[in-house]
Amino acid sequence: MPQPFTQLVQGRLRRLMSVSSMSTGCAGGRPIGAFPVLLGDLQPIHRHVYEANLRNSVRCHVKYMECAEKVRKGGGDNAIARHTQRNKKLLVRDRLGLLLDGKDFLELSPFAGLGLPYGDIPSAGCVTGIGKVCGLWCVFIANDATVKGGTAYPITVKKQLRAQEVAIQNRLPCIYLVDSGGAFLPLQSDIFPDKNHGGRTFYNEALMSAMKVPQVAVVCGSCTAGGAYVPTMAEEAVMVHRIGTVFLGGPPLVKAATGEEVSPEDLGGARLHAEVSGCVDHFAQEETEAYECTRNIISTLNYELPGDNDVSVEQPLYCAEELRGLAPKDYSHCLDVRLILSRLTDGSRFQEFKARYGTTLIVGFGRIEGHLIGIVANDGELRYEAALKGSHFVQLCDQRDIPIIFLQNTPPGLAHTLTAAQAGFNTNRLKAQSSMISAVACSSTPKITVVIGGCHGPESYAMCGRSFDPNFLFLWPNARVSLVAPGHSGALLQEQDEIQSINDMLDEESSAFFSTGRLWDDGVILPQDTRKVLSNCLKIIKQQNYQTSKGRESSPVLRM
Repeated sequence: MPQPFTQLVQGRLRRLMSVSSMSTGCAGGRPIGAFPVLLGDLQPIHRHVYEANLRNSVRCHVKYMECAEKVRKGGGDNAIARHTQRNKKLLVRDRLGLLLDGKDFLELSPFAGLGLPYGDIPSAGCVTGIGKVCGLWCVFIANDATVKGGTAYPITVKKQLRAQEVAIQNRLPCIYLVDSGGAFLPLQSDIFPDKNHGGRTFYNEALMSAMKVPQVAVVCGSCTAGGAYVPTMAEEAVMVHRIGTVFLGGPPLVKAATGEEVSPEDLGGARLHAEVSGCVDHFAQEETEAYECTRNIISTLNYELPGDNDVSVEQPLYCAEELRGLAPKDYSHCLDVRLILSRLTDGSRFQEFKARYGTTLIVGFGRIEGHLIGIVANDGELRYEAALKGSHFVQLCDQRDIPIIFLQNTPPGLAHTLTAAQAGFNTNRLKAQSSMISAVACSSTPKITVVIGGCHGPESYAMCGRSFDPNFLFLWPNARVSLVAPGHSGALLQEQDEIQSINDMLDEESSAFFSTGRLWDDGVILPQDTRKVLSNCLKIIKQQNYQTSKGRESSPVLRM
């Protein structure tokens, strides 16, 4: 149950007085990087806004848990029974449990595929994410054959391509757990022909190999038609006896074409491909053996990881659970964004940059789990001075190779121009925002975006929206993503009936769950989990620095 507001504001002074001056190191007795401490106290004046936000967060959390339950059930009880009892296969999350070092991993877009025009496809028919294998962060793409028999829908292809994009952008080893029934033919026009459709998977595989991004495939089920290229283009492939098959056309197609009856095992089983065709490199008698073999393969990759660092990390002074009451219900329920920062950064410390200039954009330096970061956070409209400040700060971080975290909450409507004075003001603002957009687009430093409120209009571009290629982009459950927010379309439309119709559409389509169902982001995360997610992302991004074999691009690995 949420804590009453009065309980949240008690005991702050005592906590502040007891804070130690821990830091990442000392020089001459002075702490290094001991940034000023943010005052994150919740004042009585915040009470009504905080409690309204908290009630909305509780409603969003209920929706979040409903979606999580749908994903957990996969294709349903009957499909699970058929998969485990008749086909003698492990469930996809059990497979990941054998492959990964632990159960704690960063899952990407778990709610993708829900609420689509062609029906619910839980988790888009595949589980993707980033987890540790032998201490090394790896991307995994694991088909869930309980969902529609492993058939690939357009959203499945999109999710797999996004996972490959994450592997490419962050130079992460990629592991494919293949158990696919091929494309869903009634939607083939949305799966096969275009640039970012199914064929892009194989283009990416070749590109990753040339970039020296390692790829390993485990064939733990059917691997038919185009899916057969996934293991044959990976650098190493493991195949499980009796349940793994690789062929372009299965036994029914052979019978229809030639009249010959052949078993799946004889046509494309593990023994055939390990002993005759050479399409796979490792034969596994059981699934457990396959994942142990895969872990051994990953242990051969040429990474020199640093040893465990015993340096203690300051925790925020304020409770992360309070972020639920700071997640804005709408733009009129926003509190000072520093209250959010004080619950994310180490020791609630933040070195603000240009604090007295362009005050509707908060920028500065902090640390999360010891990682130095730049923070760019909306605290109002992105006006002329704020956009100039943002452009300056983004370039500063790029110059120093400091990752940037964007906390996005842009205004719900477009700027109005009703007078000559407003026209001049908006023209200057447009030029400054264009400067910031260019700075963000051209910055080569890693970027992570969290939409904590609204993602509306062109200001979202300056705050590193999806089209600006952040390394990761997450939404809070209360987030809204649309050109304009519901109730703000009147400036663009004239007819009252049309305005009502558009507002109803915006109310549905701007939801965080509508967005994530279509893979416009990397997942919905709970506000109280934000620090942990950001910490994992920063560690993942940093790992590429430890690959000793990276360098100039080379030719991809080609099989005999």
